[in-house]
Amino acid sequence: MLQPFDVLLPLLVAELRQLSNGKSRLRLVLFWALWRFVLEVEKRLEKLKKGKAKDSQSKLKEDAEKSAMERIRHALMDGKPARSVTLTDFEKDAVNHLCLLTMKPVIYVENVAESDLADSAINPNVKEVMNLASELQSGLVTISAQVESELTELPFEERSEFLNSLGVSESCLGNLIRATYSLLGLRTYFTSGEKETKAWTILSGMTAPQAAGVIHSDFEKGFIRAETLRTVQEGDVMLFRFNV
Repeated sequence: MLQPFDVLLPLLVAELRQLSNGKSRLRLVLFWALWRFVLEVEKRLEKLKKGKAKDSQSKLKEDAEKSAMERIRHALMDGKPARSVTLTDFEKDAVNHLCLLTMKPVIYVENVAESDLADSAINPNVKEVMNLASELQSGLVTISAQVESELTELPFEERSEFLNSLGVSESCLGNLIRATYSLLGLRTYFTSGEKETKAWTILSGMTAPQAAGVIHSDFEKGFIRAETLRTVQEGDVMLFRFNV
């Protein structure tokens, strides 16, 4: 059984020479995930059939899980991920403890040559993977492991110049982080004081009091207002006032 996690990032490496292109590598990853979890789902269904609920509430939850798992099994057998199955909130809660791999949102990570990094979309393999990822309701980010390796060996002040020479403005890791945050609906804001600057992760759409509460519950309880000179935009500085 897998531990809980939020998003899956399969790496599609070109070094799998026996597979002709990125689309084949993606299908292999998908096949592995579907095959593994068909077995897991069938085992779980067998257990549910043999089990006996202790009370009415437990029976409702078991019935919801059984119904969801039957439909998920059919989807997996058809080559579709579990997340393609429409479930009620109660059914989602009933199967959540199983940590089904294909229930999670996915960003496929395609490793490309350094020369393809600036305009990877014109690469035929990347195009194929992009189209298939879209069909699977998944994202795609291209990286160059070679570039990331070279970046770690450069002084910080030379990294921007190196990236610019390749026709990109940000590291592959930075792009991947942005894509992951966007998929999960996350944002980051910073607080600065005399001793340190810290980053805080919040959910997109949180109100100012809720965002303040991520730092400490007292900040949300005693929230007065957030002061800014204009409508808040990316990179703006705000002053939070609170009283506890």
